[in-house]
Amino acid sequence: MIAQRIARGILRLLGWTLVSEAPDLPKYVVIGAPHTTNWDLPIGMLGLIGLGIKPTLVVKHTLLRPPLGWLLRALGSIPIDRSQRRNFVDQVVAAYKEADELVVALTPEGTRRYTPYWKTGFYYIALGAGVPIALAFADYPTRRVGLGPTLYPTGDIEADMAVIAKFYVDKTGKRPEKKSPIRVRPPEIEGAVSD
Repeated sequence: MIAQRIARGILRLLGWTLVSEAPDLPKYVVIGAPHTTNWDLPIGMLGLIGLGIKPTLVVKHTLLRPPLGWLLRALGSIPIDRSQRRNFVDQVVAAYKEADELVVALTPEGTRRYTPYWKTGFYYIALGAGVPIALAFADYPTRRVGLGPTLYPTGDIEADMAVIAKFYVDKTGKRPEKKSPIRVRPPEIEGAVSD
């Protein structure tokens, strides 16, 4: 695959080593962490493409208009309409149910700044769609990028997040002080807000 070879070549030129292999699965959610800089997106996308994965982006439906619309459609983006009564998770779960193959890439921190909790939408998407979560990383001190294990959500989010946290404990972002702890917002704070 030409795109795969190009992505691997660019990573080598940038001094990154691609590790691991893509899961042999038609559908899964990829999460990328830690997310502390704008560089995470291009490095992460090059890593996924270098592994032979065609990641799908989730974008606001209004971005599918010109001038970026053609590019985002060509990349296979999933448009999300925030004005609809269906929430983000439901819309992405529906996309999984309609597709034969789908890999959606998300950053649970949701921002490059420190946040006290991870967003949990990725977890509920995987649970609702019945697909596993693949753990992607870009470790800046070692200049390694790749995928760790896949995890099927059990429905016990606290236990599953502990497994995820254990994997990411030794992964360091470009700006370590901005790394968010891997924990779920407590129910008394969560309220009716969905991620």
